[in-house]
Amino acid sequence: MPITVRAIEPGDFPAWDEFVTAHPQGSPFHLIAWKKTIEEVFSYRPQYLAAFDGSTIAGALPLFLVSNWITGKALISTPFAVYGGVLASSDESRAALSEYVEKFARSLDVQYVELRNSDPAQRLGYSSVDRYVTFRGPVGADEEAVLQSIPRKTRRIVRKSLENPYSVHVQKEDFRIFEDLYSRNLRKLGTPAFPRKYFRVLLKYFRDSADIREVWLEGKPVAAVLTLYFRDHALPYYGAADERYNAQAPTTFMYFDLMRWAGQNGYRTFDFGRSKIDSASGHFKSHWGLVESPLPYEMLLVKRASLPNNSPTNPMFQYPIKIWRKLPLPVTRAIGPMLLKLFP
Repeated sequence: MPITVRAIEPGDFPAWDEFVTAHPQGSPFHLIAWKKTIEEVFSYRPQYLAAFDGSTIAGALPLFLVSNWITGKALISTPFAVYGGVLASSDESRAALSEYVEKFARSLDVQYVELRNSDPAQRLGYSSVDRYVTFRGPVGADEEAVLQSIPRKTRRIVRKSLENPYSVHVQKEDFRIFEDLYSRNLRKLGTPAFPRKYFRVLLKYFRDSADIREVWLEGKPVAAVLTLYFRDHALPYYGAADERYNAQAPTTFMYFDLMRWAGQNGYRTFDFGRSKIDSASGHFKSHWGLVESPLPYEMLLVKRASLPNNSPTNPMFQYPIKIWRKLPLPVTRAIGPMLLKLFP
């Protein structure tokens, strides 16, 4: 039978997640939990396309229709995610999805389609976007194995951090401490804050596949990280620390402790997610002994003649970023969510 492509329906959700979980390039951002989170919090329109071989899903492409004065009208796979793009079980299903999405994009009159691929095997041959790298690598099964996998300089900082009387509190629902630290860090970076609802909804839909690990020192929370778990991968997705405690290296302790816990609990890959090329976060991640790989993002230009750049690397955003860093924290928390929606 020929491959057919259509938008999925609620009855397809279990089969979709089963396909995503089994696929080598599958990620937590392809799951229905991410679809529900983004749809509920940001109200972007999901356009999840599946290629069917008979009644069996043979390909998946999660898309959201986004339209605002910054992005224009666009299809994105997927908003606020580091990974997305086509998952296909055959060349036929990949070709069917590619053909369908090109017609679909024109029918919706979008400016472009953005695919946040994690692997070159996902590429459909559109215009390359070379702005980001990712850091991934194996995690040892015990503390000593994790320590030995870390380069000597960082290992020395880890050992020093272990001398502090840190304690770790794991949260599955209470995100208040994490959200406070994270919103402070975002203002320092010149980035709008997420709405508080976002973390509540994300934890609700990911359930046991997400948690928040708080690092405490002398009765005070000094760092926190929200981590997604997918197959045997641990992906620390949002992390923050109180800069007043930098001398005690709480961030280094936090990520080492997560690596240690992940290895001891059956996770075999530590995924630090993406960073902009030659950025401070990228330099920090590069010192952990993980494999740095360029992210093969791509865009299908439909009505646009050139690639958009809505990242902080765009010079037009440099002055607003400087202003944002000086605004009072209550102001950035109040208006940040409205601005953030413009930058999916």
